[in-house]
Amino acid sequence: MTGGPVSDLPRLDVEFVSSAPDLAGCPPEAGREVAVAGRSNAGKSSVLNRLTGSRHTARVSKTPGRTQLLNFFDVKSGGRLVDLPGYGYAKAQRAAQSVWQAAVNEYLSHRDALIGLVLVMDIRHPLQDFDRELLSWAAASELPVRVLLNKADKLGRGAQSKTLAQVRRALQDLPLVSVQCFSATAGQGVPELLNTLLDWLTEPAETTPYPGGDALND
Repeated sequence: MTGGPVSDLPRLDVEFVSSAPDLAGCPPEAGREVAVAGRSNAGKSSVLNRLTGSRHTARVSKTPGRTQLLNFFDVKSGGRLVDLPGYGYAKAQRAAQSVWQAAVNEYLSHRDALIGLVLVMDIRHPLQDFDRELLSWAAASELPVRVLLNKADKLGRGAQSKTLAQVRRALQDLPLVSVQCFSATAGQGVPELLNTLLDWLTEPAETTPYPGGDALND
């Protein structure tokens, strides 16, 4: 259920490329990109650190809303991950929120290399207004989305299954959206997410599935 210690889990080998305040500052497009988005308290940075097996890939702060730039990471097997600024942090200054959101909107709308989105939610508070807005935009743009119900370790297995089923029913009319339980803390759901990322970032023939999995993530 926990997924084991970090050293026992598969991971993505990534290298930091650059940070950008807006679309104009983004590095030149070089292959496929998958963006990671989520509310500022959903644990997005912890998810990235778990995927890469490093505590230093994304900055984790006790104060939400600290990620203010678009951060680009080359994936050794091909493609890039893009860490987007968290959204919905009420205590951030309104002007700062506007700048971050404008940069994210511009990237999502005009970055040709973008082929998929990982949307991180707190399993205890899924499908908030900002989440639904982003899902609606992705559906209109025909962009695949993998929803992570993060912090699954905070709930028992029965509660996880119930929430997973509820979210899937709520999104059943969005065929390009898939949902899984995840725990950045415990490592639950890492192999399933990595399979999805590799399928998006590389050609199918080059994708090597990771073994293992949890019935909750099927």
